[in-house]
Amino acid sequence: MINKYVAMGLGALIALAPVAALAQEQVAQAATDTTTPAAAPAAHTGSHAGHHRRKGRTAGHRARASAHHMHKKRTAPAAPAEAPKS
Repeated sequence: MINKYVAMGLGALIALAPVAALAQEQVAQAATDTTTPAAAPAAHTGSHAGHHRRKGRTAGHRARASAHHMHKKRTAPAAPAEAPKS
């Protein structure tokens, strides 16, 4: 049983060796490639105050939706019970 797992592991190692070599080659090529400029830093996406304003609005929407859902659950008419067929 253990021999089977060892054989499967060796087979996977042999089968995946070219993939690992290709990945290492791409990493090495990217490290030596100087023709592409470095990635620009992420742009500033908003202020702290803007984040809190948006958070407050979404909290309000969530509270409204929750209240609406609870109201619909509370006031929904009960379904009439069907009379047994004889």
